[in-house]
Formats: sequence, C-alpha cells, structure tokens
Amino acid sequence: MAPQDARQYAPATERNREPILEVLLQVLPENGTILEIASGTGEHAVFFASRLRDYLWLPTEVNPQLRASIIAWTEHNVCDNVYAPQYLDVREPVWTVENDAFDWLSNEPIVAIVNINMIHISPWSACLGLMAGAGRILKAGGILYLYGPFKQSGEHTVPSNVAFDEYLRAENPEWGVRNLDDVVAVAKAQNLTLKQIYQMPANNLSVVFQRST
Repeated sequence: MAPQDARQYAPATERNREPILEVLLQVLPENGTILEIASGTGEHAVFFASRLRDYLWLPTEVNPQLRASIIAWTEHNVCDNVYAPQYLDVREPVWTVENDAFDWLSNEPIVAIVNINMIHISPWSACLGLMAGAGRILKAGGILYLYGPFKQSGEHTVPSNVAFDEYLRAENPEWGVRNLDDVVAVAKAQNLTLKQIYQMPANNLSVVFQRST
C-alpha cells in the first residue's frame, strides 16, 4: 500500500543498503558528519543514520520533491542524527555546505562523503564537480565513498552492464557507466587516493577514496 505522505521508494535501496553498510562500517573515520550527495528518496539516509549512531548524517538533493521525501522518511523513522536535507549541485564551484550559513559544521566537521548511484545517471561534469568538492571539503584522512556500476580497464565486466549502459545513453547521451580508471584519475587530481574496491551485489562496486595530506 502506498504511503499517504511525501515518502518515495527506490526498489534498489532494500537490495543494496545492507552490503553498503558493511563497507561503510569498515572505512568510515571514527565520528563526525557524513555528507551524502544525491540522497534521492532518503531511504538510505535513515537506514544508515539509524545504524551509525556515532555520526551525523547530512543529506543533500537537487530535486525538491526528493528533499520532501527525505524529510518524510526522517520524520517517519524518528532519526535525530539526520540533518534537514539541503540543496546541493555538485557542478557548482562552491557547494552550499561551504558557505557561511553552515558554520555549525565546524563543531562536527564533514569526515566522509557518500555518493550512491549518481555518476552514471548524470553528466561527466557531475563526476568532475564531485571530486573537486570532495577535494575542497575533506581534510587529510577523509573518505569519499562511491557506489555503482563501473567499467574496468575500459571494458564492461558483465553483459548486463552493457545493456544498462546502452539504456542510459539512450535516455541521455551524457549519461553512462563510467570507466573506473577515468574516475580514479580525476580523483587523484584532487588529492584523493584510491584506497579500496569492493565487489558488490548486482555487478556494482564500492569504490573508496581517501583524502591525501
């Protein structure tokens, strides 16, 4: 039965949230604020925040309807360690969370950035903006976590990702499954070093970068 409020549902969330949490528990710094980029419906935010009680979760989303969904999920799950969702477009040269209105983040600084299923359904400029912002915001030792499908050595790893890539490019020529080598190169230019790659369900990867000194 559909909810009678602003909550929206993403079917993939229930399938991937437990495996993603397992990786986050291994790679996150001890405490602080986790900035989630492109939070979508908010289901990930409330699931992770309720299980990562030593952290504050800051969801962001461009789409106002999805920001309403994040609020509704937070209220439904009574998550007191989730901030109100903020507008954030990674392609902007200065992110909203970098301006003076977010001075309160100095008390609980951003120690990690989490980005799930975004860079393949957005222009390449979004990946560039994500890396640039992570390079500006994260301090030495900070973590950038990516989840999604990737090519490796320029090749798709399974036939289903070939079909998915073709579907994405038919929807928008600027979208598509990214080559991991290209993503790593862009990250390196922003002082983000590849730390670990984890094989995940449904032919996805968890890719973890760490901010260098």
